[in-house]
Amino acid sequence: MGSVTDDEVIRKRLLIDGDGAGDDRRINLLLKTFTKWCNSPGTPEESFTQYQRMLGTLAQCEFSLGKTLMVYDMNLREMENYGTIYSNIEQNITSAHEKIAECKKEIQRAKRVRKNRQEYDALAKVIQNHPNRHETLKQLEALDKELQQLSNIKENVDAKLELRKKQFHVLLSTIQELQQTLENDEKLDTDENNQQSPSGSAE
Repeated sequence: MGSVTDDEVIRKRLLIDGDGAGDDRRINLLLKTFTKWCNSPGTPEESFTQYQRMLGTLAQCEFSLGKTLMVYDMNLREMENYGTIYSNIEQNITSAHEKIAECKKEIQRAKRVRKNRQEYDALAKVIQNHPNRHETLKQLEALDKELQQLSNIKENVDAKLELRKKQFHVLLSTIQELQQTLENDEKLDTDENNQQSPSGSAE
C-alpha cells in the first residue's frame, strides 16, 4: 500500500467534515452517544462520565457555531465595506469626468485666446505703420505681456489636463483591481460551496 500524501488526507477530511471543522460528524457522534447513554444500563459513574463527555462535545459544537456566526458577520461587514468603496469609486469617476469636461472647456478658451493673440499680432503689424512710434511701442509692450500671460495660462491648462488624465487612469486601474478581487472572492465562495455540497449529501 502506497504512502498517503498530505493533500489526500486534507481532501478526505474536507469530504467527510465539510469545511474541516468536523461539526456534522461531531453532532452525529453526539446523537449516537446520547442514544446509547439513554439505553445503556451502566453504573452511575460511567453514566456521569459519559454525560460529561456529551457536555464537552456539545460545548465544542456551540463554540464552532459561534465562530461560524462571527465569520458570517465579518463577511457581511466586508461586503458592506466593498459596497462603500465601490460607491466612492463611482463618485470619483463622476468627479473625474466633470473635471475632464472642465479641462476641455479651458482648452477651448485657450484656443480662443490663441486666436485673439493672432489677431492682436495682425493688429500690431497694422499699428506699426502709423507715424506715432511711441504709442505703438507702448501697445506692443502691452501685447507682449498679454501674450506671455496667455502662454502661461495655456501651460497651466495643459498641465491640469495631463494631471486629470493620470488621475482618471489611476481610478480606472483601481476599479479593475476591485472588480478582479470581487470576482476572485465570488469564485472562492463558489468553490467552497461546491466542496461542501458533496459532503452534506454523503452523510
